[in-house]
Amino acid sequence: MAVQISVDGAGAEDQPILDVNTTPLIDVMLVMLVMLIITIPIQLHSVNLNLPIGAPPPASEVKPEVVKIDIDNSSTIYWNGSPVADRGELNSRLQAAAAQAQPPEVHVRPNKFAKYNSFVEVMVALKRNGLTKMGVVGSEQFID
Repeated sequence: MAVQISVDGAGAEDQPILDVNTTPLIDVMLVMLVMLIITIPIQLHSVNLNLPIGAPPPASEVKPEVVKIDIDNSSTIYWNGSPVADRGELNSRLQAAAAQAQPPEVHVRPNKFAKYNSFVEVMVALKRNGLTKMGVVGSEQFID
């Protein structure tokens, strides 16, 4: 404990200083920080990759067929420019496309004002029929 001494000598009694001495706490904290830094393992700055050995397979000269599915502002679905009568006809066309030896790429182009439900129905039909090579094109119309 420390003692505070009055300077003016007005007869005030000596009062103990009740502040906590933080110097030992800071010393212990610094020692623990140094121990932590020393014990952390050194990080490797490399990534291990298992790359194939040998020549790459020849590039295929055959371009895949592209099926364009458009959805207009009244939510009518078009298959390569021709309107699709109903969802059953869309499913039958997708099943026929999925049954091909090399399934086609499907490009879906929804109109900005089409109902979202019709777009979701097309996406679900693509997934159910196993057509995985698909993309949504024409998204620049959604940027204002």
